[in-house]
Amino acid sequence: MNSAGRGEGGPPPPGDVEPFDVLTMGRVGVDLYPLRTGVPLQDVDRFGRFLGGSPTNVAVAAARYGRRSAVITKTGADPFGTFVRQALTGYGVDARFVGESDGLHTPLTFCEIFPPDDFPLYFYRAPKVPDLDIAPGELDFEAIAEARIFWVTVTGLCTEPSRSATLAALEAREGRGITVLDLDYRPMFWDSREQAGAWVRKALEHVTVAAGNLDECATAVGVRDPYEAARALRECGVSLAVVKRGPDGVLAVGDAGPVEVPPVPVEVVNGLGAGDAFGGALCHGLLAGWDLGRTISFANAAGAHVAGELACSDAMPTEEQVLARLRAAHGETTRRVDHA
Repeated sequence: MNSAGRGEGGPPPPGDVEPFDVLTMGRVGVDLYPLRTGVPLQDVDRFGRFLGGSPTNVAVAAARYGRRSAVITKTGADPFGTFVRQALTGYGVDARFVGESDGLHTPLTFCEIFPPDDFPLYFYRAPKVPDLDIAPGELDFEAIAEARIFWVTVTGLCTEPSRSATLAALEAREGRGITVLDLDYRPMFWDSREQAGAWVRKALEHVTVAAGNLDECATAVGVRDPYEAARALRECGVSLAVVKRGPDGVLAVGDAGPVEVPPVPVEVVNGLGAGDAFGGALCHGLLAGWDLGRTISFANAAGAHVAGELACSDAMPTEEQVLARLRAAHGETTRRVDHA
């Protein structure tokens, strides 16, 4: 078994000690999406192949804004694993922490696309996938501790050894930088919602930011009202709680109080990937030192941009594309700012 801490990219060259802006950990795979929308999967005869997996997409999104990003994950020793590494490199994401698991296959994900709000997913991840085969001993804890933002998802907590690896990585942060937990609850990966909630609350002890939709927040803290959910997340120790409310926009509650952002109008093509675009843009705004309102508005517009496209990773926008969408939607005159 090859290490997830040192993948095909090998160890960093001498002198390469600059911390990553955004380091994510968890799910990776290949998305096979119909090239025609509104067609049942059994009738589809042409698919597009794209890099997938929520934390992987977040790393790609961050790289679009010029952020130095990498992902900790594993693939199978197969052609799709080769595709993952090639795609990451093409997007400007460091692949040095992408390991391999002997005997396991790089997972595939199919979806059906019925705009505006029906996108069934079919995960081919049984009996086990490489990104859930990451063990604590394979991690580069120095890179994890030094990253300006470290991003993990709830899926990484669903089974061993990934669960122990995820918690060990969070503990290695020791309060440094920004640590984000994407609440990303997928019922098919868990025995029950209660099981998921217990592990999510354990992880929340180590993070500074938590983000999820209303159902994911309910899994984490047991309430669906957005304000109550944000309050409960902050009581778990996070300094910023982000509650995505779909057509009702986004609520974010930080130390300075709540911020509410309205939805950005978009003709939805494929809603999958919008949350990952939101995540990468959230990282960008936090690193740039923007105020909370600006950060959440920017992230919301980035999500809307991807919702209007077919692919996830391929569709991640640049900063100029997001700002143009904001201006078109709200008449804002947001100017570009230098990276922090």
